[in-house]
Amino acid sequence: MSAITHAIPNAQTINRTVLANDVTVLVYENHAAQSVVIAGSVRVGSVYESAAHNGLASLTASALMRGTQNRDFETIHTTLEDAGADVSVRAGTFRTSFSGKSLAEDLELLVDVTADVLRHPTYPSTQIERLRGELITGLHIRQQDTRYRANRAFSEALYPDNHPFHYSVSGTLETVPTLRRDDLTAFHAQHYGPAGMIIVVVGAVDTDAAVEIVGRHFADWQNPNQPANPELPALTPLPETVRNVVTLPGKTQSDVVMGVPGPSRYADDYQAAVLANSVLGQFGMMGRVGAKIREELGLAYYAYSSVAGGSGPGPWQVSAGINPKNVDLTIARVTDELRRLVTEPVSDEDLEDNQSYYVGRLPLQLESNEGIAGTILSMETYDLGLDYLANYRDLIFGLTKDDLMAAAQRYLNPDALVIGLAGPEMVSS
Repeated sequence: MSAITHAIPNAQTINRTVLANDVTVLVYENHAAQSVVIAGSVRVGSVYESAAHNGLASLTASALMRGTQNRDFETIHTTLEDAGADVSVRAGTFRTSFSGKSLAEDLELLVDVTADVLRHPTYPSTQIERLRGELITGLHIRQQDTRYRANRAFSEALYPDNHPFHYSVSGTLETVPTLRRDDLTAFHAQHYGPAGMIIVVVGAVDTDAAVEIVGRHFADWQNPNQPANPELPALTPLPETVRNVVTLPGKTQSDVVMGVPGPSRYADDYQAAVLANSVLGQFGMMGRVGAKIREELGLAYYAYSSVAGGSGPGPWQVSAGINPKNVDLTIARVTDELRRLVTEPVSDEDLEDNQSYYVGRLPLQLESNEGIAGTILSMETYDLGLDYLANYRDLIFGLTKDDLMAAAQRYLNPDALVIGLAGPEMVSS
């Protein structure tokens, strides 16, 4: 456990610099351990790919570490391993994230390798085929996973086919085999660039030195073809509950996912929705849903709720793994809990317990350089401000029971849910 003893990161201790090409660099010095962490993202993800090329952003990002103009696959990984360092890259819907860790003295190496893979990939054909094979194998395995299939059924019914959330970032068994090396190189050339890029450096470093290193490797990056953020299509509220059922013969468990589009991370009532969700299906033994569905009635192997947040209206959903004969009863009891959340104010005890929980766990999230870097990255990504953590306690304790109910009522409609189901045939009964 890290021995971080200084104040919570804030505007006085986080240095924010924007390079001339729009790369934002944030540095937080933490000399408690002689290591350094970088965390960041570039403005590219599956939102920029077509339905026919679903999975392109993910395959493009996964192949970045497989070879560059300056290093082949073996050299990239030997260079990192010799220094005890690591770098990883992963695509999401709106952004492609990257992270790395090394000794503080190797920050130059860490940034150099990160810049090299982001800016100069060569996409070797043999490596792409190897990655494609791994991805297709994983997709085949997931086709028999009731939890995965329930989530896909839910997303495909919740979002129309012109919405990026309708699709899996990983792609499908139909689209991934069609992706070619030329698709990856063209996607990289058009979408990877400095506009909107964020890089956070946390550890035993000097701020000025860290900014200089990042600038030396990224300040000359240009891509005039890099597109702006696309506008998401509007969502039309459902008039009634819809079920999307996937039958998987021979399975002994059914999985159910039920919910609605929730708030984005930018929404004014996001924190109120998160706290309401904690009461619903997170706090303690997974909140009211866990207490009712799993503990009291014994209907589920697991049951919880979540609010995705993010850059768009990610789902507010309840998920459960259940005996197939308990599907309809589970759905009915979850619907009861949703209705209770939108019709009855939470109790004073529930509000205070959840407020204390969210404020109390904050220091735990900041015990490591990785936790600090990830939190600062989120703050910058969602325009929360450098004093977000310093003001967090007041923000959470400033929420009222009326705020939680208003957020629940804005998003949750117990009479118009999307339900994704996967399991044996009786799941549809």
